[in-house]
Amino acid sequence: MYNSGRDARDGDSVNAEKEIASRNVQVQAKRFYLDVKQNRRGRFLKIAEVGASGQKSRILMGMSTTTEFREKLDELIKYHKQTDSGATDGGDQQAFKFRSETIVRENRRYFLDLKENQRGKFLRIAQQVSPSGMRNQIAVPVQGLEDMRDRLVELMEECGTDDMAEGVERLPAPKSLRVDNKMFYFDVGANRRGMFLRLSEVRANFRTAVTVPEKSWASVRDILDEYIGKMAEENKEDAKEADEKEQ
Repeated sequence: MYNSGRDARDGDSVNAEKEIASRNVQVQAKRFYLDVKQNRRGRFLKIAEVGASGQKSRILMGMSTTTEFREKLDELIKYHKQTDSGATDGGDQQAFKFRSETIVRENRRYFLDLKENQRGKFLRIAQQVSPSGMRNQIAVPVQGLEDMRDRLVELMEECGTDDMAEGVERLPAPKSLRVDNKMFYFDVGANRRGMFLRLSEVRANFRTAVTVPEKSWASVRDILDEYIGKMAEENKEDAKEADEKEQ
């Protein structure tokens, strides 16, 4: 299963990435690269925006998300054509600015917003990753939406829409646990040094995380089992003493 993009950004897994297929779209002064890549965690799509100044932005999504992404692009392209035609006929085009779509997949959210500024109309595609809340985004001028959609379809037909492929490790799904006002996230990942568990604690205005290598999982479990056993014995003794006092 394709996991969080933060691991790809930290440099641990970049060297293990393999490019499967690639397309590019030129729109005005911007160039967009659509790359299907694969690493030990799965197969995914990377969309990178490179502006005239060379500044680069990118978003990542598992291949299993591309079907819904394509459907949302189709809906927004159709909506833009309808509103654009209405404006030509003297209709109100203001609603165009407020059309939005959302995709939710595991610990990721994607926001697709049709907007307009002094440079023209564009689609902002934003990716937000939990629990970090990190947000990446690209902006595609509406003139390039159909071209981008078509290149995406080509990649889907060529590479499929399955996150898993030959040579990809099947990692356990993410887990979460709420305790009072805290959230704990358990994410299994892999890099060139091996598999690991990232345990994140999140509460208001605070986040911390620790990483535990797979070779240490059994030892951590044994320590937890020991603590759980000792606390169970103490609780049992406390309950026994309380009963004796009542008698």
